[in-house]
Amino acid sequence: MADTDPDELERRIARTRAELAQTVDAIAERVSPKRVAERTVADAKHRATQFVASVGDALGVTARPATDDPDRVWEEEPPELGPVLIGVGAVLVVGAAVLLWRRRRKRR
Repeated sequence: MADTDPDELERRIARTRAELAQTVDAIAERVSPKRVAERTVADAKHRATQFVASVGDALGVTARPATDDPDRVWEEEPPELGPVLIGVGAVLVVGAAVLLWRRRRKRR
């Protein structure tokens, strides 16, 4: 008889509504443009860090902690990765230009 008790049914409905509201709020938070942008930026930073580390490994450059001081990470001067990254960027730009040129040529 507890299943047909109006007070019990109202409590169940209220509890279900509250759970549903929490679920909808969690979904809305997850798909909000601000959160998606934050996750995308964090992912891009992570990938860039991995890329720089892999370039450093390929060049034989590794970061070694010199001290416990967080401001001083390198035992020696940090390597100049700027020229390498500029070169990689230039290769990407040239590759993109070649692809665009080929696409336009095919359309003619």
